[in-house]
Amino acid sequence: MEVMKDALIIKDLKASVEEKRILQGVTLEVEPGKVHALMGPNGAGKSTLGNVLMGHPKYQVTSGSVKFGTKNVLKMSPDERAKLGIFLAFQYPQSVAGLTLSGFLKQAVDAVHEARGAKKLTVMQFKNLLEEKMALLKVEMKFTERYLNDGFSGGEKKRAEILQMAMLEPKIAILDETDSGLDIDALKTVSQGVNALKKDNPTLGVLLITHYQRILNYVKPDFVHVMLNGRIAQSGPPELVRKLEAEGYDWLKETKKPAGR
Repeated sequence: MEVMKDALIIKDLKASVEEKRILQGVTLEVEPGKVHALMGPNGAGKSTLGNVLMGHPKYQVTSGSVKFGTKNVLKMSPDERAKLGIFLAFQYPQSVAGLTLSGFLKQAVDAVHEARGAKKLTVMQFKNLLEEKMALLKVEMKFTERYLNDGFSGGEKKRAEILQMAMLEPKIAILDETDSGLDIDALKTVSQGVNALKKDNPTLGVLLITHYQRILNYVKPDFVHVMLNGRIAQSGPPELVRKLEAEGYDWLKETKKPAGR
């Protein structure tokens, strides 16, 4: 069976935190160029999955596999995963006083370019790239002169995450509840940013973790997956979102054999 080059392939993944198992056997494949929405109630394991995929040391993988093409992701450190092309937009981005957003982006871009065997960008090349991406996302240049997330509103933090994604040009982007805490205007701005990056890079694969339909009104998924009790309980087309909004998750809680894609 041919392995898709830039697909993120998760098979029977089980993981624990503080000796409590959260992921009970997750099987999922995120293909290049596709948007996969991952929904489910609080405590289902959605954010845990995102953190495990990026190698958060708090979580222990007990069995299963995660591959990016033919590469074994679970044997890589978090920075190696990022350099490989996996990106995680945090639900609660941390503030770093004293480090400007542009300074942070320069260091991150340099690290990714070095890992990919590309030449380090000159100051002018970096400035041009930053201006290009900020224009794409409709972000003002003065935004990057501020300290990373320091004093940022919820919407500004999420826009900073999307700008990071634009600059690093990942192959797979995991967006962990990017819509949480946003008012409707901020939600539209962030969604437009994601869509602009998708248009700019048609091969970008996205795993969009969310509780709500509202962001999916703007970022259209190709597939919808529902997580319950640490497993994928149901997978289906975008129309599945409307059923979840209308009926909630109760109709799935009796599912005995989880469906996966």
